[in-house]
Order: sequence, then structure tokens, then C-alpha cells
Amino acid sequence: MSDMTYSYPQPVAIPAREILPWAIFAGLMLILGIYFVTAEEGALSILGGDGMVHEFVHDARHLLGFPCH
Repeated sequence: MSDMTYSYPQPVAIPAREILPWAIFAGLMLILGIYFVTAEEGALSILGGDGMVHEFVHDARHLLGFPCH
């Protein structure tokens, strides 16, 4: 048999103060994305206009099971 020894890399601890800003940013982007896919149309519309946002997320809306028409 061989006398080889294996050394595995040890995980590095990342402090919460370094993760927290990215977690908040990702959470806000997630909330914004959910808003645009689920509610951006009609009377609840933040962005007025010709329904461009609605048409942009139309297929995602149907894929996720949200009715839009």
C-alpha cells in the first residue's frame, strides 16, 4: 500500500459584517423582482406608460402561475 496522506483544505470563516451588506442587497433585488413579476400592472403600477414592464415579464408571470389577463 502507499503511504500517501491527503490534506483537505479547511473552510474559511467569513464574518457576518462582510456578508450582511450583500445579503441586504440581494434581498432588496429579490423583493423588487417579485414586485415587477407579480404586481406591476394596472392600478398598482409605479411606472406609468404603455405596459412595457408588463410585456417584459409576461412569460415569467405565466411560468410562475400569476394570471395577468
